[in-house]
Amino acid sequence: MTVTLINRPTGFHHVPAQGAIAELLAGAKDEVIALSNLTPAGPAFGPRDVKHGVRYRAIYPDTARTTPNLSRHLGAMSMAGTAVRTMPLVPMNALVIDGHVAVLPADSANGSVAVLRLSSVVITVVELFERVWPDAVPLAADDLPDDTDLSMREREMLRLLGLGATDEAAAAQLGISVRTVRRMVAQIMHRLGARSRFQAGVKAADRGWLLERAS
Repeated sequence: MTVTLINRPTGFHHVPAQGAIAELLAGAKDEVIALSNLTPAGPAFGPRDVKHGVRYRAIYPDTARTTPNLSRHLGAMSMAGTAVRTMPLVPMNALVIDGHVAVLPADSANGSVAVLRLSSVVITVVELFERVWPDAVPLAADDLPDDTDLSMREREMLRLLGLGATDEAAAAQLGISVRTVRRMVAQIMHRLGARSRFQAGVKAADRGWLLERAS
């Protein structure tokens, strides 16, 4: 993989990507932000890149919450000190360091990335990030359970609620408190990156979580 370093509209050269991006991250002093769909070709940073005294924020796709390997990565990022949020579709892959340097994919064929210091490009990426950040769903390390699938009780609870049962009726059917039902729903919404109960039901159905009735 190579990096195209662009300092002026007419000048660039190639350097090894891994070392170049690591060097940029190591030199961060204020903030690092990332939009990432977690594809290998996209520029990003990992838990080992997070250092004390620098603010880190990252936005990933909602599907990462319920994909085992990716959910573990998000959990590690959160535990390292990164503010992690997710949204249905990440608009682009980008990394911005200290508001002065933007790292973008350059060529998907060979996995190269471009490091740009053009203020117009950096400002555009930062503005896009700040526009979508408030609507993305926050993730905490404890939002990710060891098992990303639903328990049988959670499946039955969602099935009952999907049929129109009230929280009280679902609680009585399952033999748990109304407070527990509401806590379980909130946890599932976090896991799915859902912004409403309806959206949680749709996403759970898409994953096949509601196909079987608990015995």
